[in-house]
Amino acid sequence: MIQAILLDLDGTLLTDQKMISPRTKQILLDLQAEGKKVVLASGRPKRGIEPFAEELRLHEYGGLIVSSNGACVTDAATNETLFEQAIHPNDARAILDHLTGFDVIPMINDETYMYVNDVFNGMLELNGEPFNIIEYESRGGRFRLREAPRLADAIHFPVYKILVAGQPDYLQAHAASLAGPFTDRVTGMFTAAMYYEFTDLGIDKARALDHVFQNIGISRDRVIAFGDGHNDRSIIEYAGIGVAMGNAVEDILTIATEVTTSNNEDGIATVLSRYLTT
Repeated sequence: MIQAILLDLDGTLLTDQKMISPRTKQILLDLQAEGKKVVLASGRPKRGIEPFAEELRLHEYGGLIVSSNGACVTDAATNETLFEQAIHPNDARAILDHLTGFDVIPMINDETYMYVNDVFNGMLELNGEPFNIIEYESRGGRFRLREAPRLADAIHFPVYKILVAGQPDYLQAHAASLAGPFTDRVTGMFTAAMYYEFTDLGIDKARALDHVFQNIGISRDRVIAFGDGHNDRSIIEYAGIGVAMGNAVEDILTIATEVTTSNNEDGIATVLSRYLTT
């Protein structure tokens, strides 16, 4: 019997329209009513996860929010921080200064604001179309925007993650140089073709959850996890049952226990329907 359900958001729980499908929502509510714990585990900041946690009523059922790729875990019922590990301020400042030598758009956030160098310089070309990455991230995280010509000077809060956006080809070509000076102090990874992210050394979704699960008596063998992207690898490997969405990247499809249909085809509900007891 499963005790907990781990869900990535973008490309997994959410459709391409950034919504939870009615079927998936209902089955998650039913499973919570049976005592299963639902965990939303995303690279998004906490503010960007909370609307979906509220929609699934995690605050009523004692669910968990794992934000910034595992840098912070929050009890949705009490808003208590159960685990956190920010990048050391000196490392965060050094990384942000280092990034000024590249054609990228770095972003950091506190609880209210997202900080960027220039709010009017957020355009990328994705799939042949212009895309305002700063607007997309600020709206998705429900942040107000603030400019800081030197982002390192803006740090007066815990930096759980440094988000670096850029043209996919450029990021691929320069990833080693972006991360090179800091590989012994932070973790760097692609979370999408146009995103490279820094968190503190060793941080990932599974490590954060293992810390919390040990304290509340949840066994990893009784966990089922769903994901689609590179940053979901840790939870797919950690869980007793690791499920790749049909739209997952090849690395996740290869290591998963099973593969379901895509995020637009109720892939989560298709698998979880087997675990309803009523």
